[in-house]
Order: sequence, then structure tokens, then C-alpha cells
Amino acid sequence: MHGSLNIWQILWQSGLVVKIVLLLLVMASVLSWTIILQKYQELKAIKEANDEFNQFFKTSNSLAEIHRIASENHISTMSLMFRRGYEELNKVGEKLSSGNKGTLAQHFSEHGFQSLERALKTGYNSANEKMELRVSTLASIGSISPFIGLFGTVWGIIDAFSGLSSGGGSIEAVAPGIAEALVATAVGLAAAIPAVWFFNLFNNQMTQINSQMESFSQDFLNLIERLILIRKE
Repeated sequence: MHGSLNIWQILWQSGLVVKIVLLLLVMASVLSWTIILQKYQELKAIKEANDEFNQFFKTSNSLAEIHRIASENHISTMSLMFRRGYEELNKVGEKLSSGNKGTLAQHFSEHGFQSLERALKTGYNSANEKMELRVSTLASIGSISPFIGLFGTVWGIIDAFSGLSSGGGSIEAVAPGIAEALVATAVGLAAAIPAVWFFNLFNNQMTQINSQMESFSQDFLNLIERLILIRKE
């Protein structure tokens, strides 16, 4: 087509600033998709591991057996919470035994389950730190990329129209410069949109996992309470 613009030729002939902007945006896009693919697989594995571990947890009344399965499953966030709670339970039991301060049933009857709740909360926080790792980078890319692209666009337009400041030239002469400038905005949006979309998706998935972990925390405490009451009787 006569008068059509070759986009690759335009980018190749673009100014240094626009080229730097485009390079930054391409690097941001590559980083974004790397995080997206890694985090997608990670959250998928966590959900599957949680379902598997939670199913075993609900069908077993042996803390030692559950702990054995939890020790083999380092992907599940629920297994992490269980290990922290189980370790705290053992520490309390050992302290009571060494000091002849009564049984677990007496201890928890007098002091409640605050120590176990804190241990479970520690596991909960550790799991969230792992899940949230690098997700905030997607938010940064999604919010900054359009402005980087806009900067390239503004700079390119200024550079294109600077040739008209002396009164010479025509719109046909500055068309390639305007085109290269607008490409910077397009690339910025191309980098930002997937980052924002997957950031929201991952946040929703992590919210669901957090809700499941909170329910598991209550299930763990209920199981400990039932076992302690059985021993007490």
C-alpha cells in the first residue's frame, strides 16, 4: 500500500530516548510474564497440595501420622501451619513433663489455646510471605508501564515537531516520528494490561487460600481439643 509505514523501520530509526523507553518496556513485559508463569504454577500446586493434605487431615485422628504426612508435603500451606502448631504442642508437653506441672488438658483448660493460635498464625504469615513474593512486582509494572510509555510518546512527539519550529516541513515529514511515539504508548499498555489482570487474579486466589487456612486453623484447634478431652476422660 502506497504511503504505508513500516513499523519495524520506524522503530529502528527512532530516537535514542524512545529506543531506551521501548527497551525498558520490553524488559518489564518479559519480567512480568516470567512472574506470571511461575506464580500461576506455584498457586496451582499450593491449592492441589492443600486439598490433598486437608482431606487426609479430616480423615485421621492420629497427630503423629498427620505430622508425618505434613513433613513430606512442603508445598501445602496448611501442612506448614500444622507443623508449627504440632511443634508448639510438643514444646508445651515437654515443658510440662520436665517441670511436673500437670497435663496438657490441665494446661489448656487454665490458659486456653493462645500458644497454639500464635504458632498457627506464624505458619499462616510465613505461607503468605511465600505466596505474595514477587506479586507486588506485577502491580508495579502494571502501574508504571503506561507512564513510561507515555513519556516515550511525549518525547517522540516533541522530537517530531521540533523540525517544524523553523516553519519548514510538513505533516508527512513528522508522521514517522509521531508513529514511533504512539508505539511507545501501545507497548506500555501491552506490558501493563497482563500484569494488572494477573495481579488481580493472583490476589483473588490468595484470598481463597487464606480463607481455607483460617478454616484449617479452627479445625486444628478443634482436633486438639477433642483429643485432649478424650485423654482427660
